[in-house]
Amino acid sequence: MDYTDLYINGQWRPGAERFDVYNPADEQVLASVASADIADADAALDAAERAMKEWAVRTPRARSEILRTAWELMTARLEEFAHLITLENGKARADAMGEAGYAAEFFRWFAEEAVRADGLITHAPASGARIIVQHKPAGLAVLVTPWNYPAAMGTRKIAPALAAGCGVIIKPASETPLTMLALMPLLEEAGVPPGLVNVLPSKRSGALVDHMLHDPRVRVVSFTGSTAVGRKLLHTAADQVLKPAMELGGNAPCIIFEDADMDTAIEGTMLAKMRNLGEACTAANRIYVHESVAAEFTRRLTEKMSALKLGDGTDPTVDVGPLVNADTRDKVVAFVADAVAKGATIECGGETPSGKGFFYPPTVLSNVTGTADCVRDEIFGPVAALQVFRDQDEVIARANDTEYGLVAYVFSSDMKRAMQVCERLDYGMVGLNRGLVSDPAAPFGGTKQSGLGREGGHEGMLEFMETQYISASW
Repeated sequence: MDYTDLYINGQWRPGAERFDVYNPADEQVLASVASADIADADAALDAAERAMKEWAVRTPRARSEILRTAWELMTARLEEFAHLITLENGKARADAMGEAGYAAEFFRWFAEEAVRADGLITHAPASGARIIVQHKPAGLAVLVTPWNYPAAMGTRKIAPALAAGCGVIIKPASETPLTMLALMPLLEEAGVPPGLVNVLPSKRSGALVDHMLHDPRVRVVSFTGSTAVGRKLLHTAADQVLKPAMELGGNAPCIIFEDADMDTAIEGTMLAKMRNLGEACTAANRIYVHESVAAEFTRRLTEKMSALKLGDGTDPTVDVGPLVNADTRDKVVAFVADAVAKGATIECGGETPSGKGFFYPPTVLSNVTGTADCVRDEIFGPVAALQVFRDQDEVIARANDTEYGLVAYVFSSDMKRAMQVCERLDYGMVGLNRGLVSDPAAPFGGTKQSGLGREGGHEGMLEFMETQYISASW
């Protein structure tokens, strides 16, 4: 069965309208998907409210076992989910398998965290009263997920919400709703009760989310996406004083010091830049290389990037699939043209292939200037923009010179110096001699305009809980 309808109260509903989802590799229609309206949103909220009343009072262990089963079921079906991710998102098979496994891990991690919402009892020093602190489910949560990780951005929100005892309504990105819809039968099989999780694809996302965020039953909004949209949602959330969890844009610096192990730096930069084709808020966007190793680093990175095979991601021999849509591809084209016009040199790539599909080749730009648009905004594509630096204070200042603060990468063999640099970087996460920071067990999130709150780790579940304090005497 193809799951292309709305998922409300454990049932599939066709919706009054539909919209097409495209395969970015050939630009053909993959499916026609139901588009939710306001009445559908109200039905989902009603269903979630009813289901949460029973779910919130289940024991933490009962909730934990269902999440554990969801992990087991998804792990057994990684190939299926990876194939669907490739079809609607375009990413290559290896990337899609990586995402599917990562997505499943959130169910296992939060199955373990569900039983660890620890509180405390202590003795107030001044009054002598007992201070009792506990964590309770916050309420209904609206989850808004992006297109770049169709599975993982959903499970990273669903799993902690269910672990905390909340009911949820998910609004997946219109480019990639199929993966999240396909997850629902698995959750049913795992034992998630009808109505607790609802999925509302919609071509009128703004109006739909705005309506839900003004419903007094909604207490949490969790959003992953651009900073511009995040700002708007924060304004909307203020009307009801909702608890926001915002994972927004990034402009990640990647710093290669002169004493970096070159093999580690090259492999780490490739991972930080090319994971998910660069369509990630964690992608290395500004690559700073010390002048003494710049020539070697540029040569070796260019060799690696040039060797990647571009094509339809369903081909297991392909390393790099298409970008998700024409707008994303055209933005990358414009970034490269602007950088070259301002003095950058194309070391490899840089030419859009002809034919169908939103393809752009792995590209290395050297001598990129600080005025280039691609170092002030997210590239969101397979373009490595290289700049040279001379000293530590200089590169730290340049790395911090952005409104974003999601993630940074540092490569150095001097651990004392490296840790000092990490602490001076104004970022919520730092990859030290690693090109990958995402982990279900770690608190994922940024500073400045890269967001509020954390996903993953113990903190991820607390985003869906409220702290209650009881003062007592006995």
